[in-house]
Amino acid sequence: MMTLAAEIDHNGTSPEKLLAPVLSTFWDQPESWTLETYRRHEGYEGLRKALAMDPDDLIAYVKDSGLRGRGGAGFPTGMKWQFIPQGDGKPHYLVVNADESEPGTCKDIPLLFANPHSLIEGIVIACYAIRSSHAFIYLRGEVVPVLRRLHEAVREAYEAGYLGTNILGSGLDLELTVHAGAGAYICGEETALLDSLEGRRGQPRLRPPFPAVAGLYACPTVVNNVESIASVPAILNKGKDWFKSMGSEKSPGFTLYSLSGHVASPGQYEAPLGITLRQLLDMSGGMRPGHRLKFWTPGGSSTPMLTDEHLDVPLDYEGVGAAGSMLGTKALQCFDETTCVVRAVTRWTEFYAHESCGKCTPCREGTYWLVQLMRDLEAGKGQMSDLDKLNDIADNINGKSFCALGDGAAAPIFSSLKYFGEEYEQHITGKGCPFDPAKSTAWADDKTAHAHRGVNA
Repeated sequence: MMTLAAEIDHNGTSPEKLLAPVLSTFWDQPESWTLETYRRHEGYEGLRKALAMDPDDLIAYVKDSGLRGRGGAGFPTGMKWQFIPQGDGKPHYLVVNADESEPGTCKDIPLLFANPHSLIEGIVIACYAIRSSHAFIYLRGEVVPVLRRLHEAVREAYEAGYLGTNILGSGLDLELTVHAGAGAYICGEETALLDSLEGRRGQPRLRPPFPAVAGLYACPTVVNNVESIASVPAILNKGKDWFKSMGSEKSPGFTLYSLSGHVASPGQYEAPLGITLRQLLDMSGGMRPGHRLKFWTPGGSSTPMLTDEHLDVPLDYEGVGAAGSMLGTKALQCFDETTCVVRAVTRWTEFYAHESCGKCTPCREGTYWLVQLMRDLEAGKGQMSDLDKLNDIADNINGKSFCALGDGAAAPIFSSLKYFGEEYEQHITGKGCPFDPAKSTAWADDKTAHAHRGVNA
């Protein structure tokens, strides 16, 4: 099935028409974060429609819309709600994962800063569906301005009767707690987040039991990403058919693409799923003047990198998966030909080694040794046998660690060796980085120097 984005482009419409501003439609307006502004843009209308439905029908409606989790895995949101057992006599909880820490990912924090009420409305709808009376927002603790703005939005919602007791006369009671984390990447993993929320050290739990059965305080819990929950009000207000008219058959709807790196106009681009990086670059002014794309990540540094040959890959879950990567959080980091791949991967690997919680041996020990090898290779101290060691260590981490952090650490290694193995070898044979004339003998060859400067690009 051709994506809506592809159909529009095929029909000759201007690139800007590919955008679908929903969550970001009034970010540029004065005081966009206030309840007054949100109400002017049909705020809390989706909630009124949701409260008129039976909770089970509401879950089915969200499931039928095809909304998939926007936190990286792409799991169907309605199906996640459906897993919560009903009539079990236990409290049910909704936890919103706002611990956005993935290198390159920057969508949830701007969303909360500019339009926090979309999340709050989505939370009330979700809690009504899963029969929850207490919800939590786990926010990355470093973003104090967002924390303050979120607290104020929650206060406004309580005051207006959208939170608290007997919400809009529906009989629904809901308490919302905003919790600031302490800045650990591992707490973005849903079970580590739950442990942190309970006051313990953030480390991933053994599953099963899954959070839907025994999550927060050993009770049934739904953990959703900010954008996932914030997308629900528009679906209820404008209808599931409207939502499904965008994107592709298996990846319907709109989403936020975070374009960053060596691009002319970085920022948030809200578009239907299935748009391509080429289309996004066309409307954002392309790469910085005089330079060309070398490699990019479709969903942050934990997703395998792609190259300029993948510019026309549809940016939906199936399209990116078929290209050998993952859509993840749609963090499109673009790097031009002046970037040393080995240096970039070294920095990412250092991040994962630093952020590993240390609970499991493959990740704790593996990321440490990956860093040692990568630093030696970057400095020109490596040997050809180190490339096999890199592959071997990454393979011993991938799929064998306690959580997905290990997989995220292995992804840049595998993909960079696949597409830029020659560049690794140049660091070894040239005794240093070929992008730095002070550290490499490769610059003695003018042809090599010109190639790496991108003169003939």
